[in-house]
Amino acid sequence: MTLSSSRSRTPLSVGAALAAATALTLAGAGSATAGPAAVAGSTTVTPAGHYFAANLSGSATFKAGSVTVTCTVSSSAPTGTGDANRVPQAPDNSNAAGPVGGPLNAPTYSSCRTSMPGVSATVTTSGAWGVSVQHGAPSTATLSMPSGGLVVKTSGLASCTVTAAPDAGASITGTWTNGAPSKLAFTNVSVPVDVVGGFGCPTSATSSVFNATYNITDTTDPASQITVTD
Repeated sequence: MTLSSSRSRTPLSVGAALAAATALTLAGAGSATAGPAAVAGSTTVTPAGHYFAANLSGSATFKAGSVTVTCTVSSSAPTGTGDANRVPQAPDNSNAAGPVGGPLNAPTYSSCRTSMPGVSATVTTSGAWGVSVQHGAPSTATLSMPSGGLVVKTSGLASCTVTAAPDAGASITGTWTNGAPSKLAFTNVSVPVDVVGGFGCPTSATSSVFNATYNITDTTDPASQITVTD
């Protein structure tokens, strides 16, 4: 979940564009005449250069069709080197006209169960992930994943494989709240999926609904907080 400004070369334009398109769609809903395009405001993330971790608060759920997978452990942690899970150094931690973003170490998931009796689940992640944050009311964060970057497999009475973003990379947008710790919440966000398997598998599902809240903590200085301002 490293954060770098749009002036950097980190390829987060797809996630930022999706977030902007979603905001415009919602703003224009129910309106007969389209208004002028919204202009993104300024964003600053502090402390500059600090590494951070994202740790699940409560549980994360993935729902495809009638099947829900619930995981109680999830995190994305920095390695202490490189740009992943790091607020960019100044001045790249600030963007006068848009989000600040960068690479994220793929989140891990464990201690997972399903809503089906006799069926267990594992969740694996891979590839290059990223995140961008945009100051606003509320502030938002867009998480981008590569194609096939998250796979849910069930075993037991039903053997299913659910692959997220099966055809192309995808992005989901959540709400950022400053605090001690700051929080990133995803509420009923939809991710495209492909489901294969036999009896009991929701093979007709083409999307999964994701819910999770993460605590964002400063691992460089635990007394500091990762904060998004204008």
